[in-house]
Amino acid sequence: MNITTLDMAEKIKKRVSDSKTARWVALIIVSFTMMWGYFLTDALSPLMTMLEESMGWTSSEFGTFNWAYCWFNVFLFMLVFGGIILDKMGVRFTGVLTCILMLAGAIIKYYAVEFISPGPEAGTIFGLRTQVFVACLGYAIFAVGTENCGITVSKVITKWFTGHELALAMGVQVAVARLGTAAALVFSPMIVKHFSMSAPLLFSAILLCIGFLAYLVYCRMDRQFDQEVAQQSQDSDDIFKVSDLKLIITNRGFWLIALLCLMFYSAVFPFMKYAASLMENKYGVATTLAGIIPSLIPFGNLIMTPLFGGIYDKKGKGATIMIIGSLLLILVHVLFALPILNYWWFAAFVMVILGVAFSLVPSAMWPSVPKIIPQKLLGSAYALIFWVQNIGLGFVPLLIGMILDKYCIDGTRLVNGTEVTQYNYTLPMCIFAAFGVIALFLAIRLKAVDKKNGYGLEQPNIR
Repeated sequence: MNITTLDMAEKIKKRVSDSKTARWVALIIVSFTMMWGYFLTDALSPLMTMLEESMGWTSSEFGTFNWAYCWFNVFLFMLVFGGIILDKMGVRFTGVLTCILMLAGAIIKYYAVEFISPGPEAGTIFGLRTQVFVACLGYAIFAVGTENCGITVSKVITKWFTGHELALAMGVQVAVARLGTAAALVFSPMIVKHFSMSAPLLFSAILLCIGFLAYLVYCRMDRQFDQEVAQQSQDSDDIFKVSDLKLIITNRGFWLIALLCLMFYSAVFPFMKYAASLMENKYGVATTLAGIIPSLIPFGNLIMTPLFGGIYDKKGKGATIMIIGSLLLILVHVLFALPILNYWWFAAFVMVILGVAFSLVPSAMWPSVPKIIPQKLLGSAYALIFWVQNIGLGFVPLLIGMILDKYCIDGTRLVNGTEVTQYNYTLPMCIFAAFGVIALFLAIRLKAVDKKNGYGLEQPNIR
């Protein structure tokens, strides 16, 4: 290729990637899609007590339902395959496929809760009541879609924002997506109170349809992006090859980030599944209002994650940010474990601290991956991290549910005239704190490896 052609290609590339309006519109669209995916992810999270009251679900069944999130992603390696498909087929094909899977899972979950009897007359499947099993199956299918959609969106952001406000963009995406979680925690109990147990799931499916349409709009933008950039000659070294996956699996920094992600998210997302129940059992918050206090976490993300992402872009200190976030995570779960200040205002204060921790670590962790993994392998890299993360997202809720049933029953209490189980959450909080300790160790180790290998995690993204 001659110099003139190279100059022209570079101009084309700059025209596309430097279009601030285009890249921020793309970000808003894909974040909108993810927001409704997160709404369905947590649509049943604040309803543990209501599920026990109206359908006889136990803590173990609730834990099994949340465990189903990892059935296909972990055991069938659907996330790993999804990452390879993403790198081979691109963000448009993969994004549309994941949206379809999310919708399918949502419909199955709704069918299970609305149309299958929770009683013994419906029988059992693999030792689970039929309703619980079908709900688990729907959740497992949905999880394949939403987790691979998360990978796709991460690559979309890297594609449009590399060399620009990458950490800020990822922070904004996380913040907007978490609004879906906040909405689920706040509104799901209210929707159930005014309609039915299945109503939040039906509402979620409708919102997912809207999110799917939004992603189709993005596909048109992305097609134009690729058509313009395709005028450049592509170096054969930038073409994805399966053999290149060794560059990921042999990278020490990558594995430290993956394990940090596992430990940190194992102490946050599974906790949020039981946070409403914690508010009821320890802090005496009413069932219909118990999701409001945990919603402070994603609402806090809305402000703080973009803030910390912007700091990372301009000042760097990515590994240091992850260390601080891990320290705060430990503090939060220790405070929840201690038998002190059992008042709702104290719980709200601690949730705000958790919101800060949950803003610090993701704002630095996700933008750090492109610093150590080549662009052409980012889909596979994010997929492998998500696969590792899903081990915790699936098994930890199952573990906590079993522990609650076996070791933490502390009598009964009345909810709307119905007797439900009273739980002591000290032991589960200690387990979450232990995950935080391991995350802290990994973050410290990551900083040391970064200093040795020169990944640039402590360096700004915008220079």
